[in-house]
Amino acid sequence: MVQHNAALARRSGRNLIEDAAVSRKGISGDALLERAFAFAFRSLVYPQIWEDPVCDLKGLAIGPGDHVVTIASGGCNALSYLAADPARVTAIDLNSAHVALNRLKQTALRELPDYEHFHRFFARADSAANVAAYHRWIAPALDPVARRYWESRDRLGRVRITMFAKGFYRHGLLGNFIGFVHFMARMHGADPRQLLKARNHAEQRELFEQHMVPLFEKPLIRLLTNNPASLFGLGIPPAQYEKLAGGKPMANVLRERIGKLCCDFDFRDNYFAWQAFGRGYEQAPEASLPPYLQRDNYELMRERSRRVEVLQANMTEWLARQDAHSINRFVFLDAQDWMTDMQLDHLWTQVCRTAAPGARVLFRTADEPSLLPGRLSADLFSQWNYDEALSRTLTAGDRSAIYGGVHLYCRKD
Repeated sequence: MVQHNAALARRSGRNLIEDAAVSRKGISGDALLERAFAFAFRSLVYPQIWEDPVCDLKGLAIGPGDHVVTIASGGCNALSYLAADPARVTAIDLNSAHVALNRLKQTALRELPDYEHFHRFFARADSAANVAAYHRWIAPALDPVARRYWESRDRLGRVRITMFAKGFYRHGLLGNFIGFVHFMARMHGADPRQLLKARNHAEQRELFEQHMVPLFEKPLIRLLTNNPASLFGLGIPPAQYEKLAGGKPMANVLRERIGKLCCDFDFRDNYFAWQAFGRGYEQAPEASLPPYLQRDNYELMRERSRRVEVLQANMTEWLARQDAHSINRFVFLDAQDWMTDMQLDHLWTQVCRTAAPGARVLFRTADEPSLLPGRLSADLFSQWNYDEALSRTLTAGDRSAIYGGVHLYCRKD
């Protein structure tokens, strides 16, 4: 029965991803690229989520009693939102691997005996003791579908839970992409790890200019990044690639975004820099961990972990089954960049129906402007106020630095 249910989940997830990522039919180059991305997106993409939860919490202003609905991704943010004491967090994802990862984190919070075990599992994520801890404490309490995922083998024949014995953050599409970037940098005489030796902002900028800026002028780098498939590892589908490029060479855009990551935020409290340049949290200081992984938040996260529900579903279809005026906060990450105008209207029809008074919607875009004006139908758009000033502040403060804009809409009274 477990095998049957798992197969159904994988088959359902495949259809969910194809529905979201594939908008073109036929055998054109764009249609084939979309299908290739959908195929790649069926496996683990994000070992960690690449949106800043501290930024989110500032924009969402979550309060006690709120129901927060978010796209799950790697699960860091869904758990980190618990710091604001919401009544419920519903984390939804198309990808079965992300659902399994979210449920693993949630169960580990409840079942591992102390913070040291939890930190070793998800911060170091590179010890054989993690596999033993999984079998002793986590697996017996994990739901059958997630347990089957972690105890089954990947396409290379490796048991998935052993990723936590070998450096979990080096796996998944994102982990492999970052590893490839490190390889290409070394091939061209640069070493991204050297950036983490910076002691202050001035040294961060100096090392960025020394190790990273020349890299983006290399002909091979510029050639590779001009292909939309080169950014599949960032979870960027073909439909989003052009938005991210914004008419510029992609190498120039990536240099600008990585420049923000390197030069605008102190590495001592920016875990995105440790992931990008160190490929993990092993050497990261305590302050440079996601909120859910910080020692000071551990007991709070553990106590509130059951408030999180993790589901594999299409967000629009799930919202259509919810009661009117039942949701206070919506977080869509960058998923709307994938959507057609019709898909946007369908999503926001359900957002408007389910939004409680005072509801807020936060999302990101690859390009700088909000994508809603001129695309969302006027009757839906008119129900929301855009907080332009706070959106600019959030964009400037988003430590992940990869997105062009963070946007906040508030329900009109």
